[in-house]
Amino acid sequence: MKILLLQPPVEDFYDTDVRLQPIGACYLKAVIKQHFPNFDVVVKDYHNNHGRKTIAIPHELKYLTPYYGIKDTSPFGTFHQYFHYGADYQDIADDVEKFVPDLVGISALFSSYYREVVQVARAIKARMPHVPILIGGGHVSAVKDQVLQESCIDYLIYGEGERPMIEFLQFMQGRRSIADVANLGYRSANDGIILNAQKENFEIDDIPNPDLSDFSCHSYRLGKRNLTFMITSRSCPHRCSFCSVHQTFGFNYRRRSVDSIMAEIIQRHHEGYRVIDFEDDNLTFFKPAMKELCHKLIQHFPPGEMQFVAMNGISYLSLDDELLLLMRQAGFTHLNLALVSSDKTVRESTKRPHTTAKYLEVVGRAHQMGFKIVSYQILGLPSETIDSMIQTLCFNSQLPILLGASPFYLIPNSPIAKDFPKQDEVDYFKARLSALAIETPLIKREQVFTLFVTTRIINYIKGISLKGETRYLSQLLSCQDYPTLQTLQKLLSQGILEIKNSKGNFSHPKFCFKTFSLVWQKLDKIVTLDGGIVICDVEMESVLFDHLA
Repeated sequence: MKILLLQPPVEDFYDTDVRLQPIGACYLKAVIKQHFPNFDVVVKDYHNNHGRKTIAIPHELKYLTPYYGIKDTSPFGTFHQYFHYGADYQDIADDVEKFVPDLVGISALFSSYYREVVQVARAIKARMPHVPILIGGGHVSAVKDQVLQESCIDYLIYGEGERPMIEFLQFMQGRRSIADVANLGYRSANDGIILNAQKENFEIDDIPNPDLSDFSCHSYRLGKRNLTFMITSRSCPHRCSFCSVHQTFGFNYRRRSVDSIMAEIIQRHHEGYRVIDFEDDNLTFFKPAMKELCHKLIQHFPPGEMQFVAMNGISYLSLDDELLLLMRQAGFTHLNLALVSSDKTVRESTKRPHTTAKYLEVVGRAHQMGFKIVSYQILGLPSETIDSMIQTLCFNSQLPILLGASPFYLIPNSPIAKDFPKQDEVDYFKARLSALAIETPLIKREQVFTLFVTTRIINYIKGISLKGETRYLSQLLSCQDYPTLQTLQKLLSQGILEIKNSKGNFSHPKFCFKTFSLVWQKLDKIVTLDGGIVICDVEMESVLFDHLA
């Protein structure tokens, strides 16, 4: 049997350059080869290394034209054109047709990119109408009752995919009833759409390491070093209301044995990989096991041989001084932390069991140890006010970290979605941070956009090298070394955010100066990444406040 598992292209204003490896499909290939060693299984990535082309902004996103409609070459610019990232749909169909598969599996990880999944499926079905198409992934798990309304999709697998895939292939061989395939969705001529019962996946240590043999070790890179993904656990013990992880992985948090993780890391090193991105939803929750892993990494690899990151984020709740030091010695270089909000009420309403005291402790120690830290804030949570968001923004500005601002988007059937009207296909399409789709009685789109741009302004200042010294912003504004700050100076003196491009300079029509002024009034200082301090001694012109009043 010939099986093709593919990652489709995506369409958006931007793309995530490094987090593209189709690790889920590689897990499926490995488990198929384990149970059916004679099957021909190929994983194709039609997203990465296929370039991009500019396409028209979809009509559902035309409301964003005032926000992204003018190209901005300044460091504070956001998005502009809408792109197709990856291979052309007909080129994909040509490639698939040449392979002559008995089954095509398509990854549908994100609701916002589900249309691309359907486009791929339609293009393949038009060429090979009798080849079954199976899809799986996060979007399928979220709205499994709606996916099979697309006639080009024959089957779906929801939840974790390894055991259902093996049982489905047994069905295709005539060795199992279709009704006995776990987590399977399909259409029946008599009964319509049928969703089989969900069952537990294989034990986590029985699942083989992802099979990366279809890719060169140079296919995915972080800087100049070869990168691969790794997953050491599944699910998460926390219950954050805006998260959808439990729709796919359930509520049973499981971690692989330290020996199996270490064996995979050694295997990847032999294959030529030098950076491992742990994509766990909660990498460090079992602290003793994580400390044991770090000890083994320190013993096995010389300093600098391997680099470890966790771009999906690490819960600071589980970090202590010992673990941070071990991670640094083992080769971890970056910490991606999710503060979400410094407002206790917001954290409680979103069911985040975190505290600012613990956060400050972790950031302080990690900075001393030399970690590069990014902290993520969600802008526009339904329960949050503009004052609360500004509080978090100013709180993080005074720490030696980069600000990661993520406008809130509503993941289908996440716990928080119950507080919204029932979502439709357009809502799924808009479930992306670039859409600025969610407005509430407390916060408007212009405000979220303004805070998003404001974080870019603050991050620019944070990137200035002060080597631990204290400088006044007025000094930096008058210094010829930082011409970009002239944009900030104009913002403070004239109340306009200047857009720069080849056609001239323009004032951004959707930047809300009143919102920015609320930030600036509360921003006493900005701490740079190297621990320097910028005293915000430049006040906005009083005439601008008179205008606002």
